[in-house]
Amino acid sequence: METVQSRLRIYAVLLLLSGAVLPAARAELVVVVSEKNPLATLTEDQVADIFLGRTGYFPGGGPATPIDQSDDSPSRAEFYRTTTGKSPAQLKVYWSKLIFTGRGQPPREVGDAAAVKKLLIARPDTIGYIDSGEQDPRLKVIRIVP
Repeated sequence: METVQSRLRIYAVLLLLSGAVLPAARAELVVVVSEKNPLATLTEDQVADIFLGRTGYFPGGGPATPIDQSDDSPSRAEFYRTTTGKSPAQLKVYWSKLIFTGRGQPPREVGDAAAVKKLLIARPDTIGYIDSGEQDPRLKVIRIVP
C-alpha cells in the first residue's frame, strides 16, 4: 500500500513540476485601427512599411501614423521580430541611421496597450498593435501577427 501512495505522490509532484516548467502560451498580437478607419486589411509588408517609416500612408491614400508600445514592452519586441524580422537592437540601429540622415523618425511611443487603444480610438489615422485579449469594440483588427 505504501508503494502505491509513494508513487501517487511522485506522480503528483512530477505533474506539478511539469506545469511549472511548461512555457506560457504566447499571446496573439493583432494590428488595429479605429473602427472609423475605412481600412479593412493590410498585408504583412504594408504593416512593416508603415512601422519602419517607408510609407506614411494607408493603401487608400489616407495618412498612416504608427503608434508603438514602450521600448521595454514584450509585445513590441515580438511585433517587430515577426513583422519586420528585426530584433530590438537592430531596430535601434535602423532608426539611428534614419534619424542621423534626416530621412525619418520612429513611430510615436506610448506607455502600454491601454495608451495605444486610447490614441487609436481618438484618431482614425493611427495604427497600432495590441494583444488580442485586449481588443476593444471601438477598434478594428486589420491584421493578425503570425
